[in-house]
Amino acid sequence: MEQYNDTVTEFILVGFTTDPVMQLVLFVIFLAVYALTVLGNSTLIVLICNDSRLHTPMYFFIGNLSFLDLGLSTVYTPKILVTCISEDKSISFSGCVAQFFFSAGLGYTECYLLAAMAYDRYVAISKPLLYSQAMSLKLCAFLVGVSYLGGLINSFIITKDTFALTFCNDNVIDDFFCDIPPLVKLACGKKKSFQSVLFFLLTSNVIIPIVFILATYLFIIATILRIRSTQGRLKAFSTCSSHLISVTLYYGSILYIYARPRSSYSLDRDKIVSTFYTVVFPMLNPLIYSLRNKDVKEALSKLFK
Repeated sequence: MEQYNDTVTEFILVGFTTDPVMQLVLFVIFLAVYALTVLGNSTLIVLICNDSRLHTPMYFFIGNLSFLDLGLSTVYTPKILVTCISEDKSISFSGCVAQFFFSAGLGYTECYLLAAMAYDRYVAISKPLLYSQAMSLKLCAFLVGVSYLGGLINSFIITKDTFALTFCNDNVIDDFFCDIPPLVKLACGKKKSFQSVLFFLLTSNVIIPIVFILATYLFIIATILRIRSTQGRLKAFSTCSSHLISVTLYYGSILYIYARPRSSYSLDRDKIVSTFYTVVFPMLNPLIYSLRNKDVKEALSKLFK
């Protein structure tokens, strides 16, 4: 990892506060959130694997989404917990690179996966009788595989370019994890080419999937409007509601962090938003996809029995 930068060997994560009492409170909160995240996503994965009623394309994507959320939370939360209760706030240069790479890879993969799930909802509503044939296991596996491949490739590009920057003698990261805005703020040799890479990655990983999702939902709305009965329309729209909530929460927080002008950055405010999509959102997803889902509730009841 030292090939990237030879001036900094470790970083100091400031975290949220230096108050010992508040650090202890935050430790308890993050521990509870992480426990719920692991429990919720693991349970959902087990249900999807074990219950034959959930062996459908939609739940195949939801299972992979739970896996990504489990990984994303694990990349961040254990280090946050250590930072809250330990006087040592440091993270090694190689550790920062690893955290950055895996968090970016999982995050970018989730962007593509949510776009694939939008296409799945379109097929389910526009071709309900041919849904199982149109969304074959082979196609679902291909879409998930492409999502992972695209996420990891783009993660490698941004990790390589970010840690090729010169960080001089300042190694204090005003955040709770290694992220682009605080790292770029530390860099004393910012290159214009790096801004171009950021723009390319923002476009390919966020803007293009969002445009695709919006276009897909326009077709979905057009299809729903052709349904004559009100009950049929509501039933069709309800199959998309969970996905719509996920997309709004996830992409909304990402755009707020990375798509604003640099002059409007506020690291203190960004910490709260970053906490939402890195720690809180992975906990919410199992609830979003299960609370209003009859199949999941029945599978959970069967598992306990």
